[in-house]
Amino acid sequence: MVHSLWTKEHIILVKNWFTVVMIILLVVAVGAFLIKTPTISGGAVNEGGSGDIQKITLSYKNYNYYPNTITVKVNEPVRIYLDKSVGGCYRSFTIRDFGISKNLRTPEDYVEFTPTKKGSFVFSCSMGMGTGTLVVE
Repeated sequence: MVHSLWTKEHIILVKNWFTVVMIILLVVAVGAFLIKTPTISGGAVNEGGSGDIQKITLSYKNYNYYPNTITVKVNEPVRIYLDKSVGGCYRSFTIRDFGISKNLRTPEDYVEFTPTKKGSFVFSCSMGMGTGTLVVE
């Protein structure tokens, strides 16, 4: 009878330990990804007044635009910026009800329009992953 160093039981034990170690590494990697949150350098800032351009700066937080509800005045120009925390497809900004679709490559780029009707309108990235609401009063 020949005794092998690698018995069936030993091979099964090694496979089980390997599987456990891989699962632990996967959990740690996913946890590190989820814990890492982008830095927020601002929020919506409406600097507008009567007759001025209403300037809004959006950030990225919790996998969406932040804040995801912004309020502006009807018939007054609006300028929307995306700060440096916004990346990927979120930089391709759209408001379909106003015919707006523009890739804002840098924080200095913006979309400018004048809302001519009151109501609530969806804004989003080009893929529809990040969304928000533009309230026009």
